[in-house]
Amino acid sequence: MAEVRLPRHADYVIVGAGPGGCAAAAELARSGSASVLVLEAGPDYGPFGSGRWPDDLLEAFDLAETHGWGYDSESSYGNRVVGFSRAKVIGGCSSHNGCAAIWGHRLDYDGWAAMGLDGWSTDDVLPFFRAANEAMRVGIPGPAHVTPFHQLMLESAAAAGIPLVADLNDLDEPIGMAPSPANIWKGIRWNAAFAFLDPIRDQPNVTIVGDALVDTVQVENDSATCVRVIHGGTAHTVEAGTVVLAGGTYNSPTVLMRSGIGPADNLGTLGIPVAVDLPGVGRNLHDHPAVYVVHSGSESLKEQMADWAVSNFLPEEQTIAKLRSRFCTEAFDLHIYPESGPYAEDRTTWDFTLPVACMTPEARGSLRLRSTDPTAAPVIDHNYLGDPDGHDRAVLVDGIGIAREIARHANQYGLLGEELEPGPSLASDDALAEWVSDNVHHYFHAAGTCKMGPAHDPLAVTDERGAVRGVRGLYVADCSIMPKVPRANTNMPAVVVGMRIGRWLAGTVSPQ
Repeated sequence: MAEVRLPRHADYVIVGAGPGGCAAAAELARSGSASVLVLEAGPDYGPFGSGRWPDDLLEAFDLAETHGWGYDSESSYGNRVVGFSRAKVIGGCSSHNGCAAIWGHRLDYDGWAAMGLDGWSTDDVLPFFRAANEAMRVGIPGPAHVTPFHQLMLESAAAAGIPLVADLNDLDEPIGMAPSPANIWKGIRWNAAFAFLDPIRDQPNVTIVGDALVDTVQVENDSATCVRVIHGGTAHTVEAGTVVLAGGTYNSPTVLMRSGIGPADNLGTLGIPVAVDLPGVGRNLHDHPAVYVVHSGSESLKEQMADWAVSNFLPEEQTIAKLRSRFCTEAFDLHIYPESGPYAEDRTTWDFTLPVACMTPEARGSLRLRSTDPTAAPVIDHNYLGDPDGHDRAVLVDGIGIAREIARHANQYGLLGEELEPGPSLASDDALAEWVSDNVHHYFHAAGTCKMGPAHDPLAVTDERGAVRGVRGLYVADCSIMPKVPRANTNMPAVVVGMRIGRWLAGTVSPQ
């Protein structure tokens, strides 16, 4: 494939080709003759049928481990390091994630609207979710396609009193378990690049460039005028009519800060001239904290899974339960999302996990620049479980109890085996709370570092249309603008954010 040259100018420059960037680019490209340049820091493997895509990015049975940014918690969790997996490739995290195409609950988006963010209510975003589902080829596995382990989890949940529901994306349905809607087509992870960039790749007004790392956005007279890009080992400048940052929760704020847009104290320590003092850049970082309840699995269940794998698609994740802890009075505040694996090449080595995630986290962390080097990882502190009232930890402890009740019913037939973690010796809430503190992980749903908010919000970075406050012609269109992460895997909400902002920029309102 011939190397794509960087143009000197584009009407719209999209920085980052994850779900938000791909969706925004498609909306802008379809709106008229304006030129659209998509810059992706990782490789562009071309359209789906190019034959260049690595197998691990296509095969949807497991998370892909390649093409990462290498971000992690460093020393903020004492004697362990928590990896913050983000994909550095065309399609972004939709090219390596678990494909859960979950929407959340009505209260999530109506809650955004109640903050003064017009255009983000449930009724406003529902058409975008439906359009996103269609573009991403989302489907729900039928009974014949549910693995033996996940079928066991459904039956055990029902025995534990958890209703089995038809569709987890009923935004008015508070609790229930079902096979998860997923953007998987014939076993292929149908990523945002396939869904949104492939249909526009041949348009004369569209240019897509991989291996193009954006360093800064230049601001002159309070307007974004160009971007500085490192491509082919050389720095280039591209003039832009409008710049749309879609680098994700970790990378969009770092581009802003290197550009002099952010908290003046952090920028000053690195010698970065301040263009706009926005204290909220890098603040409000949060995610769904999670812990893993791990079981050994019986020999019978392992044999069933091995037999299934001979002639069936075998996803690691396939079912999700929306649940309420005892602290929740409306909607839901827990996900339990059973996983099977990892397994050896011969698929004879298994473990079986019931991860538990708090979907209404109160803890907030932050992200800051380490240096002005665009290749340097930022300093990321999620502050998991750091909320002063202990809400997040208490919800997870309660969720472990629910996971154990599901497991108890599964083990009436001896199928799930021994609980390996946290282990049956940890029975009291106090003991489990200590274990949760030592073993908290995440659900890969980082959000909030370029928070949308009204002008009076001191931490607001963008307005309700993704426009960066204080800079004309500069927008953000990814999960970083979420003021509060929805009760959902952020896969599809990220697409909706890109579509929503792309349509506003293109001057249209709702999906066609």
